[in-house]
Amino acid sequence: MSVATPPRPVALRRETPTPTEPSAPPLAPSPEAPPSEAQPRLCPAPRHDMRCSIGDAASYSVMVGIGETYLAAFALALGTGETFAGLIATLPMLAGASLQLATPWALNRIHSYRTWTMLCAAVQATALLAVPLAVWLKLTSITAAATWLFVAASAYWAASQAAGPAWNTWIEEIIPKRTRANFFACRARISQMCVLIGFAAGGIALYLGHAQGWELAAFAAIFLIGAACRFVSAGFLSQQSEVSAGKYHARPVTLRQIVSQTSGDVGGRFVLYLLAVQAAVQISGPYFTPFMLAQERMSYLSYMALIGICFLGKAIAMPMWGRVAHYSGARRLLWIGGTGIVPIAGLWVFIDFFDGWTRVAYISSIQLLSGIVWAAYELAMLLMFFEAIPQRDRAGVLTLYNFGNAAALVIGSLIGAGVLQTLGESHHSYLVLFALSSLARLFTVPLLWRSPVKAVEVVQPAVRVVAVRPDDGGQEAPILPSLAESK
Repeated sequence: MSVATPPRPVALRRETPTPTEPSAPPLAPSPEAPPSEAQPRLCPAPRHDMRCSIGDAASYSVMVGIGETYLAAFALALGTGETFAGLIATLPMLAGASLQLATPWALNRIHSYRTWTMLCAAVQATALLAVPLAVWLKLTSITAAATWLFVAASAYWAASQAAGPAWNTWIEEIIPKRTRANFFACRARISQMCVLIGFAAGGIALYLGHAQGWELAAFAAIFLIGAACRFVSAGFLSQQSEVSAGKYHARPVTLRQIVSQTSGDVGGRFVLYLLAVQAAVQISGPYFTPFMLAQERMSYLSYMALIGICFLGKAIAMPMWGRVAHYSGARRLLWIGGTGIVPIAGLWVFIDFFDGWTRVAYISSIQLLSGIVWAAYELAMLLMFFEAIPQRDRAGVLTLYNFGNAAALVIGSLIGAGVLQTLGESHHSYLVLFALSSLARLFTVPLLWRSPVKAVEVVQPAVRVVAVRPDDGGQEAPILPSLAESK
């Protein structure tokens, strides 16, 4: 695992004089020369920025793995109920996506990508730091604890999504173009490894805490560690340079431009398909955690292992799907992924036909298959959606798409919540939920016929993990500078 090294960067370098200017003499400048002309102009070193970016990725990813992954499990441990435990993974994301719409407004006033990203990182860490207070509020009222947890999770997601567009623009200007491909690939691998380390450590801590009767204390400990990691991440962000300090050049993108049926860059029909899939998936997606922990009564260790199988399946399959896209095209890969995710939730309906070790093997097989097919779908989506967006519009489109995606996510989860509340939080109700989700996914397949047939450059983009989920391995956001520039 290596990063392509730029040609011998140094901490500071002198800018070469232009042909119209005489070279500076080797001796000291004359007294008449202004100080600004007598001193060389200082420029940041790319190697230092890349080291800090790797440190940011590692610490941020540990936070995701050890902190956010276990919010739904924490809600269950508090006694908030299975339906709320599912909704805590979705409703705060809509609140966060709504608040992140203010990012362009904030950047126009702060005039600094670095300052805004650091501020969001600090808010995110503070929100995670506040989560354990729900344990104390539980002594007063379970409603107060649930409300506090929702507010903290909303602040967490607001900061997370607000930082994304600004960070993508900022990282593009500080990483040299000639090293981006290797650097972002290396960064993504380190990020995935640290996510695995984070949620493995969290699962082991919760398993031991539950065995010793200190379950809520174990939750508090992992959230505090996650918050500390995000503060470390903010420290690495503060050490990176900002070439365009004081300048903000984002072109506003309206919702009409994205969903327009006649758009040559971003097809509204394709966006409709993506949002429909998200809604269908989230009918059951948020409720896998309460099903595994409350209905199947899995230990935290088993829960962690199943998430890890899905996550690893996705990571291992991604290079393979990249080769498929290269030889067969992104549209065919989208068909593979779009049809492959249809039966995944429905496979859980047959879980009662197995028992003992065969039950464990069956569930593990579902998780592995889920990671593989979700890798195909997400790679095709990235290639066909983000590669089709002009580079100047990507940050604006990503901001609006995040909001639409979160809205679809909430719609699906509310449908699932309605089913559970109507049928009751029972084992049978969950199986109905899983079957309903697969049926809804099947209804999205005809939308694939209307998806764009636009040729895109097949480049496997680097991604950063923003959440880990038991049903699809995790939610990932593209690192936009790793995508080829659209014409």
